[in-house]
Amino acid sequence: MPDPDNNMDGAGYLPSKYSSKRAQQKDRVIEVIATIMLGIVAVATAWSGYQAARWGGVQSTLFSQAGALRTEAVRTNNETLIAIVVDANLFFQWVNARADTNQELADFYSAGFRNEFKTAFDAWLATDPFNSPDAAGSPFAMPEYTVASMNESSALVQEAGKVFEQGQAANLQADDYVLTTVILASVLFFVGIASGFDWFPVQVAVVVIGFVLLVWGVSRLATYPVV
Repeated sequence: MPDPDNNMDGAGYLPSKYSSKRAQQKDRVIEVIATIMLGIVAVATAWSGYQAARWGGVQSTLFSQAGALRTEAVRTNNETLIAIVVDANLFFQWVNARADTNQELADFYSAGFRNEFKTAFDAWLATDPFNSPDAAGSPFAMPEYTVASMNESSALVQEAGKVFEQGQAANLQADDYVLTTVILASVLFFVGIASGFDWFPVQVAVVVIGFVLLVWGVSRLATYPVV
């Protein structure tokens, strides 16, 4: 009869109760590791989703600002066109009055010149345009002729372009956070199915895959800018 105090069976192997105990210990190790991973995934996923939403808000704000700047650029550009039309009309009226030798009327029109155009007009007259063949054809060809709103419009267009590019960068950053959230969510899948396998090596392999994805996802989050 077998000795009840002997831990070995007749074939020299551990009894089944000891094998079952070792299997339970392995299962517990897997469960502990899986629980820790799930906790990290929960925090990382929440953070990634939060940052994705924040960057989405930044993107919307920047796109709105870019639109407002473009609208302002259009307004100032219209002001530029109006100023040029006014300058041209008054100048041609002055030319007609001078051609009719009506100095009083010519002075009336010149008195209505805008200051910016008056500067170019005076510089043009200084070149003796009616007698010198080298003189510019009109004040509009003089380097002194400027319209402040023209420069403002150009600056607004450039600023709108920069803000729009920042909005695109924010959009890409939000997409990166969303992708990382998907990566972290896949960890839940692998950890969840690990317990469905009875063979311990398969459980380990599945958990390792989830762990690799977890490390990859967290390392990506560590390099992203935050808002």
